[in-house]
Amino acid sequence: MTESTSHLAEKIEAENHQSYMKLALSLATKSPPKPTNYRVGAVVVDTATNEILATGYTLELPGNTHAEQCCFEKLAEKHGVPASRLGEVLSESIVLYTTVEPCSQRLSGNLPCVDRILAIGDRIKTVYVGVYEPEKFVSVNSSKQKLEDAGIGFVHVGGLEKEILAVATAGHEKST
Repeated sequence: MTESTSHLAEKIEAENHQSYMKLALSLATKSPPKPTNYRVGAVVVDTATNEILATGYTLELPGNTHAEQCCFEKLAEKHGVPASRLGEVLSESIVLYTTVEPCSQRLSGNLPCVDRILAIGDRIKTVYVGVYEPEKFVSVNSSKQKLEDAGIGFVHVGGLEKEILAVATAGHEKST
């Protein structure tokens, strides 16, 4: 985490979903605008300690990386395990904040973010989203259903939709 992100995180009270979403939105602004992806920010929090375990944003790490993927890869490196084994090392009180609903399909062929979340198992209790994924790249996102079917909460944090969509779609052609 950067110093500014760490400093901001210290001021967020437990269960303040709006503030965690604002933090995720601030991360999304670091992602380079491109017409082929959304600029997304994500934050992984241990609710037992109110500790931010990882942050991420689209294209933060090498490759065509998504925000959630960046969080999980950083956590895996921190714990010295592959991302597929994070469920073995994380506490049982993890939540994920992401500005845009986790993808359920990757046109690049990479593992969708919802499948990365599900691979962690029952450690992630709730996914908080700022907006549902717009239907620009994938027509029907099934993440909400997949998460709920697995017993993972899916909660929309309202109030920042306009700002999130403006950041997420920067670099996209505007329809006239």
